Amino acid sequence: MDTVLRFSPIVGLLGLLLAAPAVEAASSSFDLVGPRLDVSVVRDGVTLPLERVPNLAEGDHISVKLAPLAGHDEHYRLIAVFLRGAVDRPGKDWFREAESWREKNASLSLVVPKDAQQMALFIVPERGGGANAVISAVRKQPGAFVRAAQELNQASLDRARLDTFLLEMQRAERKNPESLAAVSPVLTRSLAVKLKAECLAQPTEVQSACLTGDRETLLLADTHSSALADTLAGAPTDLAFQLSATPQAGYGSYSSYIGVVRDLFRMFGAFQSTQLQFIPALAQQRNGTVTVLLNTPVSFAKPTSVMVVALPAIEAPKPPPLRQPLPATMLCAAPGVILPVEGAPLVYATGYAHDMVLRLKRLDGTQAEMPVRADPSLGGFVATGDIPFGPFGPVILAQLHGAWGFSSFDGPSYVLTKPGDGTWKATDRTALVVGRSNELQLSGGSAGCVTKIGLRRGDGAVEPLSWKQSATHGIVATVPLEQSEPGTVSIVIEEKGVATPTELPLRALQQAGSVDELSFHAGDDQATLTGTRLDQVIGVTLGTLAFQPGALTRVGKQDRVALQAANPAGAMALAAGTTLPADISYVGGRHKSLSVTIAPHRVSATLLRVTARAPVRDGALPITLPGTAVFAQDARLTFAFHLNDAPPLSGRESIEIGTVDGRTSTMVAAGKGYDLQDAKTGIVSINPAEALGPTAYGALRFRIASDGAGSSWTPLATVVRLPEIHTISCAARKACKLTGNRFFLIEAVGTNAEMQPSQAIPDGFVATEITTRASAEGRIYLRLRDAPEATATVAAP
Repeated sequence: MDTVLRFSPIVGLLGLLLAAPAVEAASSSFDLVGPRLDVSVVRDGVTLPLERVPNLAEGDHISVKLAPLAGHDEHYRLIAVFLRGAVDRPGKDWFREAESWREKNASLSLVVPKDAQQMALFIVPERGGGANAVISAVRKQPGAFVRAAQELNQASLDRARLDTFLLEMQRAERKNPESLAAVSPVLTRSLAVKLKAECLAQPTEVQSACLTGDRETLLLADTHSSALADTLAGAPTDLAFQLSATPQAGYGSYSSYIGVVRDLFRMFGAFQSTQLQFIPALAQQRNGTVTVLLNTPVSFAKPTSVMVVALPAIEAPKPPPLRQPLPATMLCAAPGVILPVEGAPLVYATGYAHDMVLRLKRLDGTQAEMPVRADPSLGGFVATGDIPFGPFGPVILAQLHGAWGFSSFDGPSYVLTKPGDGTWKATDRTALVVGRSNELQLSGGSAGCVTKIGLRRGDGAVEPLSWKQSATHGIVATVPLEQSEPGTVSIVIEEKGVATPTELPLRALQQAGSVDELSFHAGDDQATLTGTRLDQVIGVTLGTLAFQPGALTRVGKQDRVALQAANPAGAMALAAGTTLPADISYVGGRHKSLSVTIAPHRVSATLLRVTARAPVRDGALPITLPGTAVFAQDARLTFAFHLNDAPPLSGRESIEIGTVDGRTSTMVAAGKGYDLQDAKTGIVSINPAEALGPTAYGALRFRIASDGAGSSWTPLATVVRLPEIHTISCAARKACKLTGNRFFLIEAVGTNAEMQPSQAIPDGFVATEITTRASAEGRIYLRLRDAPEATATVAAP
């Protein structure tokens, strides 16, 4: 006897029972097997089984027959109906009936009529009476059945994704339990399922059960309908799975499985009678047969069960929006090549996409085809045959092509390279220098076929290197030579389809650093050295004063090192305009000499006060920031400063404001945000988001810029980007739900200023809801990523 998936550590997900009391008694698991149907569709002389038909069209010839089940002698009545719209009653000629026990009337042969939009099947036990009662119910409430057909079709597609996920997990577990940690993330991306990452940290033997949950697991929809709010009431927030909502087009980019099922319970409950009991049924399409899956047992007594099965919508074909994941990379034209795709999980979960091939362009412009199949565990389509005969160029342009139901479609394009094609070489401007990490650019070979790159020092073993593709036929490898001596090293390149790795000998050179400038201002105790290879500098003397190098920073292609005077008082006593000899000492005993003229004193300023006018955000709750030094990025920031021991302010100078880390800066001129109180006091007003850009955040500083020279930097304030919190709803403050946008700006939420305990918000969090607790005073505390040391608050109702 045929069965569906039964509950085990893997398939427990399909229980889908709510932890909160159910509104209806029926289960949402659909684990009962009902009748089977043989359904085929003919269009323009081509016949396809229903499992390959994503949509029906006007004029389609549809054949429907109840498949006999061995050992079962129950007779069923099969009723088909075409539906037009929520307020359009279908004519009686849009209903057709078949009787499985009568040979001459055991099947249906239908033609999709003009203006039909949905099609549904009703399966009724023979003892349930004639078809008139079903027809009457549909004609009385056509809108309810239109909605039911839409929801059932959607739920069947979502169920197909779940079944595929679980089957692939079972296959991976049987083949190699150790592979679950690698396979499950690929499956979640392929089928758009979210799972608990902490499951992968569990021991191998319990990973599967953790990932798939049990009968208490809730599959939560992001958005579906108002009924979903009831579904979520009291539901656990620690979810093993979360499927996002599927658009009506049916590509499966989101899912509303639970919401669909719960709405169906309500919908069918609205038109039950003492004679008939309509029950929803999902269509599981496999191997040319439609298996009816039920969530409640069939009743053969009054009220008799009427199983409702939806067929695909009657609409124009909508090919799947397949795309190549970014960043796009070159692939290898070798057997078993994997073509990564994303954007349409149903290509994995259904047979809608079929007869798929990769079309490769030959040198003469003709095309060769290579068959491919979708594999969710690999995250794309995998070639099932050998590479076709060429001739092909060094770079092969290819495109995915196939059929979506009855329509052909083109998928994403790819660039392939042939194994062993070309000769690897280092680009002309690439050199390896010992004492530092190098980026080595390689070109000329088959970048798409590279599987591993390594470094061999002398006769030693090969050390693996990190690398990435870079442009056509290009590779960029990171070669660490911090502890190496000058000499010959070899880059070892392994390629798919090439038995012997390629060894590329290169010379590692000792490069002496160059010095662009050694600058020192009177009154300072630090000098600044700029140039290249300054990591080799071990000391500097200026006259008789010694300076020690600090941390090295890189600005563009230039190194910069701050030099701290060993005798700060002596350094600060140097007079402006004095010229002194300087000596720079390098690793290995090398020295470089130059002359340095002491520059004038730097202008300095003192911050007097800073204020901010918070913006008004329509529809967003106010967020309170702590203290007087942290402000919203889009606030109007006004500050006053006092000039210290310098020529008076004239208004011809500008005020430079920038982030402390140097990511961005802006100049504020007089009359454009900069004003004078007097010759020693300036007033500046800016909107950081407008002046520095929407991604500017963190600590800010300012300085006075005049005649190409700048004063020393003065700390200003910290600006932070704020999330948009639209609503907060709390149940006795034990569980508060925040809705809004940009929650990825929050690092954690808590119930007190110490953030103990706190609930971390994952990196890249793009959902629009957060569930947390509020403090006894009715406040929710937020640790913002832009200023983790400062705790913001928002008031809960």
